[in-house]
Amino acid sequence: MQWTFTLDQLPKTAKQFWEHFTDKQVFTLDGPMGAGKTTLVKALCAAMGVQDTTASPTFSIINEYTYQDKQGEPHSIYHLDLYRLRDEDDAISAGVEDTLYQDAICFVEWPGVVAHMLPPNTVHLQLEVLPDQKRILREIIASSK
Repeated sequence: MQWTFTLDQLPKTAKQFWEHFTDKQVFTLDGPMGAGKTTLVKALCAAMGVQDTTASPTFSIINEYTYQDKQGEPHSIYHLDLYRLRDEDDAISAGVEDTLYQDAICFVEWPGVVAHMLPPNTVHLQLEVLPDQKRILREIIASSK
């Protein structure tokens, strides 16, 4: 699956994303610095009804947001930015492994350092910058572990 969009089209793209990924929980986000990974997560959170202020977790490593499902039950979305982590030991110390296995949606920016920790049903996404301020978001089909 893939989506091509501009910043103005991002809310619509986020809605389409959730229509496609109705039962997935862990998503990795790869892409170059400045591609818009955090902006994408903000839009995806907004589309789920998150009322919290969403921000880059570059220094906190993990941000937690809440939303309510159609029955009014609260759920969590975790946004992880692993850019500053050196290795799996850093990730474990920061609580990344515990977060990945919560019953919650997780977005993981810069996931390479935790590749071996990711749940088997993780959705791998690639965000690329195109001309004219467009972005393309692609689902990358990973080979079986």
